[in-house]
Amino acid sequence: MLLIPAIDLQQGRCVRLRQGDLQNNVTVYNEDAVDQAAQWADMGAERIHIVDLDGAKTGKPVNARLIGEMIEEIGGDAEIELGGGIRTLDQIEKYIDAGVDYVVIGTAAVKQPGFLREACSAFPGQIIAALDAKDGIVATDGWVKSTGHDVVDLARRFEDYGVEAFLYTDISRDGMLSGVNVEATAALARAVSVPVIASGGMHTIEDVAALLKVEDDGVMGAVLGRSLYEGTIDFEKALELVDQSDV
Repeated sequence: MLLIPAIDLQQGRCVRLRQGDLQNNVTVYNEDAVDQAAQWADMGAERIHIVDLDGAKTGKPVNARLIGEMIEEIGGDAEIELGGGIRTLDQIEKYIDAGVDYVVIGTAAVKQPGFLREACSAFPGQIIAALDAKDGIVATDGWVKSTGHDVVDLARRFEDYGVEAFLYTDISRDGMLSGVNVEATAALARAVSVPVIASGGMHTIEDVAALLKVEDDGVMGAVLGRSLYEGTIDFEKALELVDQSDV
């Protein structure tokens, strides 16, 4: 199972949010995002999850140059999955040409499913659909708008488009260190045939252990944010736990 450190970019800094709040709940963890990416790669991360928060707000690739610098610094030591305001095939192509391995499409996937279908066709094996939900209902636009769509129903539709994986976030838990929603994540993984990445609420190494128990259901990884930056999960010890489970 992949343990994927998250780097949320805002004005060139590495930050974390609570429940997606860009205004009132931002914590800066590193002023130098390139340095932070190098740290995670040096510690053994096989993949890093980058979110362009400025891009998500504007719908434009605001931090594209910085992301390119991060990829250059890592030098292929870790895969990169990137999301945040990606709205066009041209943006996807430029990011992939720059070295991004997987592009995460969230709000645009829900609002413009045709765009998601086209992206999957144009870039097979490189598109991850983000499903952000509360009580099983998908939300968009920074999680402030409920779509009324059941997360499993929407996932099954997107699965047919050819997505590589789903990034499932329980938005009531994101950034809150309240524990990952193992049950909902595993239920989604069992309902579809493509892998699911857990996100939201990772708090202690027990959360990692709990996800390892449902890995065979199709949970391929977990995004870790605030838990790593505040030290409630020791990344190297968590990697050791995953390695032991693979023996």
